[in-house]
Order: sequence, then C-alpha cells, then structure tokens
Amino acid sequence: MKSNLLSNIYNPSDLRLLSEEQLPEVAQELRQFIIDIVSLKEGHLGASLGVVELTIALHYVFNTPEDLLVWDVGHQAYGHKILTERRENFHTNRQLGGVSGFPKRSESVYDTFGVGHSSTSISAALGMAIASNLKGNFDKQHIAVIGDASIASGMAFEGLNHAGVTDANLLVILNDNAIGIDPSVGALKKYLTAVKEGKNPKKNNMIKSLNFDYSGPIDGHDLPALIKELNRLKEIKGPKFLHIVTTKGKGLQQAEENQVKYHAPGKFDAATGEIHLKSEENLPPKFQDVFGLTILDLAKKNEKIIGITPAMPSGSSLKFMMDEIPERAFDVGIAEQHAVTLAAGMATQGMIVYCNIYSTFLQRAYDQVIHDVALQNIPIIFCLDRAGLVGEDGATHHGVFDIAYLRAIPNMIIYAPINEIALQNILYTAQLGLDHPISIRYPRGRGVLPNWEVENFGQYENVKIGQANCLKKGTKTAVLSTGTIGNNVIEALHKCSNSEEIAHYDFPFIKPLDNNTLSSIFSDFENIITIEDGTINGGFGSAVLEFAATNNFKNNIKILGIPDTFIEHGTVNQLQQLCRIDVKNLVNLFSNDSK
Repeated sequence: MKSNLLSNIYNPSDLRLLSEEQLPEVAQELRQFIIDIVSLKEGHLGASLGVVELTIALHYVFNTPEDLLVWDVGHQAYGHKILTERRENFHTNRQLGGVSGFPKRSESVYDTFGVGHSSTSISAALGMAIASNLKGNFDKQHIAVIGDASIASGMAFEGLNHAGVTDANLLVILNDNAIGIDPSVGALKKYLTAVKEGKNPKKNNMIKSLNFDYSGPIDGHDLPALIKELNRLKEIKGPKFLHIVTTKGKGLQQAEENQVKYHAPGKFDAATGEIHLKSEENLPPKFQDVFGLTILDLAKKNEKIIGITPAMPSGSSLKFMMDEIPERAFDVGIAEQHAVTLAAGMATQGMIVYCNIYSTFLQRAYDQVIHDVALQNIPIIFCLDRAGLVGEDGATHHGVFDIAYLRAIPNMIIYAPINEIALQNILYTAQLGLDHPISIRYPRGRGVLPNWEVENFGQYENVKIGQANCLKKGTKTAVLSTGTIGNNVIEALHKCSNSEEIAHYDFPFIKPLDNNTLSSIFSDFENIITIEDGTINGGFGSAVLEFAATNNFKNNIKILGIPDTFIEHGTVNQLQQLCRIDVKNLVNLFSNDSK
C-alpha cells in the first residue's frame, strides 16, 4: 500500500527530512487535500492550487519560521497553512472559531505578517530585512511572494523602489499567472507577457533596472528547477527577484479552464470538479447585480456615464457594462488610489462617474477621497459593495468602518439603501446631478425582493436627498435603522408581541441627517434605539447622539452596531449574533424594552 507522505508532515522540519525525489508525491497529496477540504467547506481554491510546488519548495529550501516568508493577499496560502502545523484543523478554515482564510500572526509563528489586502508583501518583507540588518543578522532570509496582479499596485512599486537602493537580504518572488480574481490588466501585464514569450530584450529588463538580481522566468510547477534556483538565490546577498510562471487552479481541470469561477467556487465535487449549483429560483437578486444591471441601463440612456472598478469587474458586476459598453467601463487593476483620482479627473470634464470599490478597499484611498474628491466638491458616485459584515473572509474584509470614516469628511453624502428598489433609485438620482460626492453603501449577498428584476427594474423614482422614512408607527420606542440591517428590524417587529409600541424609521441618509424627522422622533418618543452594520464608534448612532446633544434632548438612547473590536470570520448570521444585531437578539431587546 502506498504511504501517505502528507499525513507524516506536521511542520516544515518534517518536510525537510524527505528526499527531493519524494516531493512531487507530496505536491500531489497536498493538492488533493486542498481540493477535498475546499470542495466541502468552501473557500479560495484556484490560487492555492497554483502555488503548491512553490509552497513546498520554499519550506524545503528555507529554514522557516526562522527565515521569514510573507504571502501577498493570502488567497494562495492554504498549502502553507497545511504544511505549518494546521493540517489537522484545516477543515475549520473560515469557520467561526476556526482557521483564518488568510495568514494571521496570532494564529501561527509561520504567518509572519497578517494580510488580506494586496501588494503589502514587499514593503513588509523589506522592513523585516532591514530590521535583521540593524540587529546584525545578515544570514536570515526574507521572502515575499506576490502575484502579477498585486505587483501592479502602487504600493508594490514603492516597495521595489526602496528595496533597490538597500543591501537588504530580500527575495521577491513574482507568481505570474496572468490573473488575480479577474484577469490581470495593464501595461505591466503586457510587459510580463512579452518576457514570458521571450519577446522582451534582456537589456530592457525593468526589474534589473531597479537594482535587483533578476532570474527567470522559470516553470513554477517544476519542483527540481524551483529548488535548484532557490538554493542558488539563498547564497546571494541583497535584493533578488525570481519570476516564476504558474497556472491558477493547477491540477483541477475545471479550475484551470475557468479561473474566475474557481477562484472561490463554493462547494463542488472533489472528483469531477463540478460545482454544486444552488437553485436561484425565487431568490432575491444580489446587490452587486442590482448595481451592475442598473448602471448598464442608465449608461445606455446617458452617454456621460462612466464605470470604474479596481480589479473587481466580476465581484462588483461592473462586468455587465464592460461587456456591452467597454469604452466607458474601466478595470484599472489593484489600484484604489488611482481609481478614485482617475474618476475625479473624468468628472472635472463633465463625465458622470460611478466608482465601484469594496468598502474595505476604499480605506486604501482615503486621502484621495478627501483631497481629490471632497475638498474639490467633485460629485463622484462611490458605490461601496461589501459594506457591513461580509462573513467568512473575516476582519480584513468587513466593510464596517465606512460610515465612521466618511461621515467626518465635509461635502460627502452617505446613503445606505434598505433594499433593491432604494439602491436602483439612488443610482438613478445620482446621475441626474448632485451638488456633492455621494457614497452609496450596500452589502455582500442578496436583497429581499425576489421579483425585483421583473417588477421594479428600470422603474426609477427620484430620491429626495436627506429624507428619512417612517416604516411603522408606534407609541413608546422609536427604532432608527440605516441600510439593509433595517430588514432585521422589520422581521423582528413581526415576531414581537408588543410591536404596536415600537415605531421604525429608515434613515437611508446618514449624511445629511433628516433633522426635522429626528426632532419629531425625539419629541414623541422617550426611548430611541439606533441600529447599523457599521462601527458604533463614530457611526450612524453617534450622529444621532450628536444631534441629541446639540439640541439638548435628554431621551434614553441605545446604540446598536459593531463594537470596538475587530470581528473575526464566520457566517454573517453568526457575526450578527456576536454583535447582537440579528433578528433573535432584536426580538429580545424590543420585548424587554417595554417592561
């Protein structure tokens, strides 16, 4: 019977006991292990399959964890986690209380730097290398693994630019597979393609011109070649750059052939690769599709409309517009800062620009939002997908800070639709002409209206800026919600025996607040409860408290939302329970509030 090598590998020390000839078998077993677990538990698949050989070679050649290995983004680190003392509990990946889907320093000494957003690896590893030099340790190795999509980001260039004038013992490995989540774009991608095809003269090598010792491109699935080259590079001091070519999804035919779909495919058959299709019959639409279909419809009618996304055409559903009106829809790569200022430049010339960025990624362009947009009062339409709790991607991806950080910016309108109709209507209203920039925040996942596309799509109504809505009257307590978390309130009130005592107001505009409605609420109700899926500190509830203090109201006010801690990974419902903003907790709160 054939032995299972992987089952005897607890950490890289065990891996290094094997002969080089045994490593291809380890690669095969590791690849199958990832497929077996992810097929049942879900997660990021293609990226980790693509770096199986590289992962093994790195831990075989280098003395991890003493040598420091940094993975960029971390989608590709499943093999790394399995080889570094987490194989036995890897089945808990991305589950509440289980293994994180990304490298995380508090989880393992082998995870040298926490990641989740792209293009940080070179700067982090360079910082580590400079620190080692300052401590007199010139033998420690520092390795950054970065993809061709991530290296096109400005931060990666900043790291390369600095590293090239140091004597830091840094090895940058470019994992070149021509795809991030969607296919890579831009001039750098074309340059790398020319290098791979041997069409770029060696004297034109841009990496060498930055003072790196460049080698490659080599086959990233050829274990002997990888090990030989890594051993050679280990003996060279100073900044080094290894260009490897890999196939995302390697080893699973469907994942190789459909790399976008198999980035994170959900549950699938481990033997055949066939994705288990969930019935979408009678389900509400995804909010991203409400955005994508609406902007396409509006753009067909208004030739000034532009769509921009930084590397998320599929995830944002801007791809609908990119397919039909490609000259007015732009994927600018992983470059949030550029996306925002590009949008501002276009808008100065009379274009109506919808800049779609995940809430968690807009954090990376905060200065541009303030300096290039709000300060100049340029009416960009920011569409913040994945606002609120996003679930299994965890702390690096939750979009819970946007209300607080945007609310502080002068000129910024902030809007959170309660459902699909509200989202399409604000998208329509925004292109009619606004006096200020607007941020429209909406969650990952589905809405609440199964028949939206049939009954409501394209039936636009103008939204009055700054207006709140009374959804339900009451006698004793007023609940003020903003955004889709209001649907939890609606459901909870249906289950409350004392619902007649509780009024419910929807505040889609967090800025400007509807002060007239707030004045009426504070005059009519003794108890006020605010609820949001953003941070309690500085959020919608804080805005209501500020209003109360300014106007000398003394009502009882309770603020519900995300507490002052980083929320880890789990299902959205589990995380809402932790934050006490799920339906069950709201029912208990509303029922007890009347006593």
